Amino acid sequence: MLEYIIPSNIDDRVLGKASRMLENGALVALPTDTSWSIVCSIKSSAAIKKLRKLSGERDERYFTLLCSSISQFGEVCSVDNSRFRLIKSLSPGPYVFILRTLSGTEKFLDIRRKELGVRIPDYPVPIRLIETLNHPLYSITAKRNMTRIHAEDGSMESSGSEDTNTELPPIPEDELFESGWELEDIEGLDLILDGGEERERIFSTILDMSTDEIKVLRQGAGAWPV
Repeated sequence: MLEYIIPSNIDDRVLGKASRMLENGALVALPTDTSWSIVCSIKSSAAIKKLRKLSGERDERYFTLLCSSISQFGEVCSVDNSRFRLIKSLSPGPYVFILRTLSGTEKFLDIRRKELGVRIPDYPVPIRLIETLNHPLYSITAKRNMTRIHAEDGSMESSGSEDTNTELPPIPEDELFESGWELEDIEGLDLILDGGEERERIFSTILDMSTDEIKVLRQGAGAWPV
């Protein structure tokens, strides 16, 4: 379940193994430039359902499409020139951009909104995996309450709001993980890619760019305004 890697020089065999597992519906935990994320392939509807169940969140603004390039944003979201320039200036980095989806995206990802969060992490592990898989990853931040949900009563319900005008609360630092081995208690994980180093317990800044006015839904590691 736990696979040790060198983030700056990941073994191609490990990338191949993780890619095949994702294609077959696995959930994989990996480090990013913020905290740890749990990801699945956007082409596996079964894996997306597993990720939603594990997260306990119904508010889809908590879910993010991890990409390796801005061009991948354009495959699922509407990105005009002004948004492109801003995203380019902040990417890669600790920012999630909420954009309007293109026709068909909601059905493809089984989402109930016409907006989607996308970002490019400034860390080699997710980027290399996305490049190996040749498509983006659907992701959510790994949190300690994912272990408590199972331990308490098995309930995966969430009280998350679906009001797009409501800011998302910051993630308490003690809810985030530092080391890969800590994630082994999360039920449903199939693989953990562990660089053997502790990660900072920080989260990304979420910018809602789905309307003419940019709104900060959550202030995190990324500075705003810039």
